[in-house]
Amino acid sequence: MESGGNDKVNCLQCVHYAVSWDPKLPRACRLFGFKTARMPSLSVYEDSGYACLGFQKKTVKKPKNGQRGV
Repeated sequence: MESGGNDKVNCLQCVHYAVSWDPKLPRACRLFGFKTARMPSLSVYEDSGYACLGFQKKTVKKPKNGQRGV
């Protein structure tokens, strides 16, 4: 639960961010279990008044020799 002291959380860098198949609610937060039309962190901020406390930055795996990175 590390936001780095920054009030602006980038959901695209969070392990809990997901893409929904619902065209009206294309973004989702797995941690809090909701879908939204905008970034989930904005909904969390408006509802609680705090930056998302569930933010966990994704770690990027380095590819092994001869493999492409994801």
